[in-house]
Amino acid sequence: MRVSTSSLVTALLLGLIGLFLAGGGGWLATLGGSPFYLALGLGLILCAVLVWRQRTSARLVYALLLAGTLGWAFWEVGLDWWPLATRGGLLVLLGLWLLTPWAVGRRGWNAGRTVLALVVVGCVGVASAALLRDPHVIEGQLQAQTGGATAPDGNVPDGEWHHYGRTLAGQRYTPLAEVTPANVEALEVAWTYRTGDVRGPDDVAETTYQVTPLKIGNLLYLCTPHHIAIALDAETGEERWRFDANDGLDPNRQHQTCRGLSYYRDDAVTEADLAEAPACTARLFLPTSDARLIALDALTGAICPGFGENGTVDLWANMPNQQSGFYYSTSPPTIVNDRLIIGGSVNDNYAVESPSGVIRAYDAMTGELLWAWDSGNPERTTLLGPDETYTANSPNSWSVFSADPALGLVYIPLGNATPDQFGAHRSPAVERFSSSVVALDIASGAVRWVFQTVHHDLWDMDVPAQPVLIDLATAQGTTPALVQATKQGDIYVLDRRSGQPILPVSEVPAPGGAVEGDWTAPTQPVSALSFAPEPLRETDMWGASLLDQLACRIKFRQLRYEGRYTPPSLQGTLVYPGNFGTFNWGSVAVDPVRQVMFGMPTYLAFTSQLVPSDEIDADEQVNAGEAGLNVNAGGEYGVRMAPFVSPLGLPCQAPPWGYVAGVDLRTGTKAWMHKNGTIRDAGPFPLPPIPMGVPGIGGPLLTASGVAFLAASIDDYIRAYDVATGAQLWQQRLPAGGQATPMSYEAGGRQFVVQVAGGHGSIGTKAGDYVIAYTLPR
Repeated sequence: MRVSTSSLVTALLLGLIGLFLAGGGGWLATLGGSPFYLALGLGLILCAVLVWRQRTSARLVYALLLAGTLGWAFWEVGLDWWPLATRGGLLVLLGLWLLTPWAVGRRGWNAGRTVLALVVVGCVGVASAALLRDPHVIEGQLQAQTGGATAPDGNVPDGEWHHYGRTLAGQRYTPLAEVTPANVEALEVAWTYRTGDVRGPDDVAETTYQVTPLKIGNLLYLCTPHHIAIALDAETGEERWRFDANDGLDPNRQHQTCRGLSYYRDDAVTEADLAEAPACTARLFLPTSDARLIALDALTGAICPGFGENGTVDLWANMPNQQSGFYYSTSPPTIVNDRLIIGGSVNDNYAVESPSGVIRAYDAMTGELLWAWDSGNPERTTLLGPDETYTANSPNSWSVFSADPALGLVYIPLGNATPDQFGAHRSPAVERFSSSVVALDIASGAVRWVFQTVHHDLWDMDVPAQPVLIDLATAQGTTPALVQATKQGDIYVLDRRSGQPILPVSEVPAPGGAVEGDWTAPTQPVSALSFAPEPLRETDMWGASLLDQLACRIKFRQLRYEGRYTPPSLQGTLVYPGNFGTFNWGSVAVDPVRQVMFGMPTYLAFTSQLVPSDEIDADEQVNAGEAGLNVNAGGEYGVRMAPFVSPLGLPCQAPPWGYVAGVDLRTGTKAWMHKNGTIRDAGPFPLPPIPMGVPGIGGPLLTASGVAFLAASIDDYIRAYDVATGAQLWQQRLPAGGQATPMSYEAGGRQFVVQVAGGHGSIGTKAGDYVIAYTLPR
């Protein structure tokens, strides 16, 4: 019997796939996983033998295997297109090939060929039905409300943007309404400016461009990742001045970014009179990567010599464990009631003995230190002596603050004490304040209230997002509220006077079993308004084909996972939501009039594995960012962290991985939730712009007309959405990743929307140095 080359190749291909599935499937079965892969692999090996022997029964056997796969896939995932397609796609393609006369070497339509054709048609029919429905979206509409009021705004004019979130309330909302759902499609580029500051080969991995510019008067103010402050003409984009902080490069830094500048003006002088006022009457504050805080004249960019020492405050003052690159401020300070209040970022998991997470308040004119609140020593806010230091390794705040001047409170989102994944040595004060939002008295720094979002945090679930303030219409009347987005997906809506929940919060049981010497909290708080995902199951594992899906299932079974808050372990733990969180520093946007929230929940699992310090390989690369192996020098364990991905680098969990969502804040109801973004830029080469719903990091912008803008996803687009329905109204291709929160202002009688596009080192989007302004045609 002479076997054709095509039949030999077919048999070899079926045999190799069968061997992989049988071997991996047997391994999976021993781990307690699905036996289907083993059975399918053995069936494909049998089919390969029949093809090699030129038996027409090969097609019948394959038809039975394909029909069984279809039934199994439907039983596991129903009519969910992407999980269904990747379970059957490879087998359907092989089935189509087996229908050809070259595959088996026999012509004619016998029973096996006919049955196989019918099964292939049936698979295509089921796939077509799956394409017609999407089980992952919520369709609905946010109803327009009346009676809402804007929370404290610091008297920001409608056409300006004075703080990171436009106002001290951090709402990321503009009262401008020239751009509407009806005309947003006509937006066009008004001007493009390039800063010249681009990520280079010697930069740390997480060099990112995350700035949201400020707009005051006719100038736009921004900073770059390497801390160059720049002023642009708001209408034309022409550069007016620039100042380079010259903070250099340092491989010890975990982050290299600048999220924004802070603006302050002496209230005794109006904006109109600034040109005639003394220098530095209006000033900008630039935090740097080498832990300085610099004051600049807002009109000229010159250093303000009356602030601190020759225009600079040294943030290393009274700091313990001083090591270059281990402490800096990545977010702009908050300026309220003439006080400049600033926190700082510390390197997570690099060393147990880290700098302090102290929050400090300075006089905005002189730079005099007024108070310092240290979460490791929370009762003392008075100044330290020259030989004293703040508490080492106390929880820090690296994100953006908000404030209510009338209540005299500043709201601080707090992180965790390093190491994030081992908490045996934390003090009672650290346990109280880790992963919480804290209200401090603006005048004195004293704690007025604290609300903890994770007890004994072992998962790096620090509170990453700026608290958003809104005067919320409730059944009890208008309530001063605070909306706090979290990494774990819970959205806490609190009374900002007291920290008491407005929407219910319950304590639910959490998994136990920490490593020896540590412990876990028996319960964890859960908000009634939550975007926390359902726990992962083996059936949620995904891949481009059955092959890498099988690898993900094996990996899933090898990891420790008992749902959210599964403790870190020596074998490796699945952390879901992962380190990027459901929400991150981009926070959410709130419309204070409609009383609605717009957000971008993201879903990506990570893995973490504790590594005993005496087992760390001296040759392994360490402390190269938040992913990889971080050694926690001086501690019992290092930690190895990574995204939970397949051998092909795709997420091991099924899509969607990213959404946009609209919420009625009065009721805590999710009105709609839609997949967001495409996979166009998800690979090393351009992919089709398939709208799978992709992850992102960054924040949204809301307008009074009901349009939301967002450019945070891993594909390089800025998009506009109808806030009422979530429908996408407009998109524009960006020249680089848009992992910065957009802003909007008025200049020359027109509304502008500005997006910074410079990319994000950790998520791999394209680097750049672009500032792009959009407006409607004249």
